[in-house]
Amino acid sequence: MSGLRDVVADTGAGAADAGLPDAGVADAGVADAGVADAGVTDAGVTDAGVADAGVTDAGVTDPDVADPDVAADADVAEVIGRGQDGDDGARYSSGLARGRRVVIGVVAGAALMAVGGLLATTLVKSPAQVAAETGPPAQGALTAAVERRVLAQKVVMRGTVVADQSVEVAPQPRSGEGAGPPVVTKLPLRAGDSVTAGQLLAEVSGRPVFPLRGTLPVYRDLKPGATGDDVAQLQQALRELGHGTGGDPKGVFGSGTKSALAARYKAIGYDPLPAVAGGAQVLKAARETVRSAEWAVEDAEAGARAAARTGGGAGAGPAATPGPSASPGATGTSGGGKGTDGADGGTGAPGRSGDSARVLARARQALADARAGLTAAEAADGPMLPASETVFLGSFPARVSSVGGRVGGPVSGSVLTLSAGELVVEAYLKEDKKQLLRAGMTVVVSSEVAGTDARGKVALVATERSTGRQSEQNGQGGQGGQGGQGGAPGKAGGAGAADPGYRMLVRADQPLPAAFAGQDVRLTIESAATDGEALVVPVTAVSASPDGQTLVTAVSADGTQRRIPVRTGTSGDGYVAVTPVRADALAVGTKVVIGAARKGTGT
Repeated sequence: MSGLRDVVADTGAGAADAGLPDAGVADAGVADAGVADAGVTDAGVTDAGVADAGVTDAGVTDPDVADPDVAADADVAEVIGRGQDGDDGARYSSGLARGRRVVIGVVAGAALMAVGGLLATTLVKSPAQVAAETGPPAQGALTAAVERRVLAQKVVMRGTVVADQSVEVAPQPRSGEGAGPPVVTKLPLRAGDSVTAGQLLAEVSGRPVFPLRGTLPVYRDLKPGATGDDVAQLQQALRELGHGTGGDPKGVFGSGTKSALAARYKAIGYDPLPAVAGGAQVLKAARETVRSAEWAVEDAEAGARAAARTGGGAGAGPAATPGPSASPGATGTSGGGKGTDGADGGTGAPGRSGDSARVLARARQALADARAGLTAAEAADGPMLPASETVFLGSFPARVSSVGGRVGGPVSGSVLTLSAGELVVEAYLKEDKKQLLRAGMTVVVSSEVAGTDARGKVALVATERSTGRQSEQNGQGGQGGQGGQGGAPGKAGGAGAADPGYRMLVRADQPLPAAFAGQDVRLTIESAATDGEALVVPVTAVSASPDGQTLVTAVSADGTQRRIPVRTGTSGDGYVAVTPVRADALAVGTKVVIGAARKGTGT
């Protein structure tokens, strides 16, 4: 151990003379495994002058320290503490730290240089490499195999599920003296409510609005004496509600129809409007006219009878002249003679029977006219059905789609919108798709919301463009209480989006679920298909030669190409059916050119 102390002391002294006081200590610390024990070495070095004698002495004198390495370290610490004062210890510590920093710096610099070199090799490219990467690649043939299958052309589009008939209730009450703007005075229904024929839909300015079954829209007020198909429709609707129309002929608004209509109004708690203003007074006056005419006829007949009795007796003629009598004779003979009879009596003066006859004839004509007037007044009198008080629906029950009015509010637009009939899908086609579709084609209706599909058929493709979406009416425009009504395809109802296209209607094979109502659905329509399986190729495989032949280019296994004349058929989904002019020239699996591809991208 004393030899070790001498070596350390000599080394420290040599280092001090060379201006490197810590070199020897550092070397000694590295060489001596015991000194490398940071716990012992730091205790001796950091304490200037080895102030903690206990630690140093423990390494030498404490008999409890059994580890010889620890004892050796303690001896070294004692030598360092004795051979150096406090300043030498500090210089030793700072030198050791500087040495460590130098080593770390060298290692870090080497690592940075390695990383920089790696980045440089990836980012820096030679001109040849740049040219190779940016230049156009070599071209090759892109091919596809000929297939045999059924080819169908499909058209996919969107549509909206709507009721077969949709009607806006937009009543416009009759105007007249003292009438104000129409106001909603009662609105008993809400959206989603069911509607039956004849029930009260709304009340506007105190007048009811109710639905009846029928396909013809309301276009006029129906009054007693009216005739036509709309009258026949009204009669049928009233009979379905249990109100008989008596003996009225079909399509004639007679007394039976008047009674039935009055009964319908009474059933919903209202009085019908009279067809003629002041009709009761008019009827009363007509009846009085008839009575007066009847009295006049009676008087004329009595006068005629009196004239007949007094105006036709015998008249007084001239007195009779007696005949000459016998005159006395001179010689005693009596003469005799015969007188002439008096003339017959003449006729009396003419009577007034002719005037009486004329008076009677005129009285009878006046009576006939009065009776005709009474008949007309009676026919015109009675209840009427204003166009503003009813709507006709094709089927019941119906449903309230929406409520647009409110009690106390003015009537501006529709008060209610009603939907009736089965659910259908409505879509609008552009010119290119219209040419592909026709009635009878199979359709798959897909609801993404419900996650289900339904099959159906195209029921209608309009031949004329729609002028608007018909305010979701899908049919004809109406008047008064009926804002629009379905049933007449292709005719415009209300205003909507300008020029939506050609209207198409799809009916499902089975009734669509009620949950589909109002949904935007996908329509997949099979517009064309091959008759059984056929050879099909991508449409890009077909080309035309300068002489007008239709060709496909086949590629053999060795890469050689040959052109094969074909006839094309149905196309769809990017494929076209082909028939080779020479039957054995094309087969399933044959590769045909569909374009050019860069080498390395595959075929």
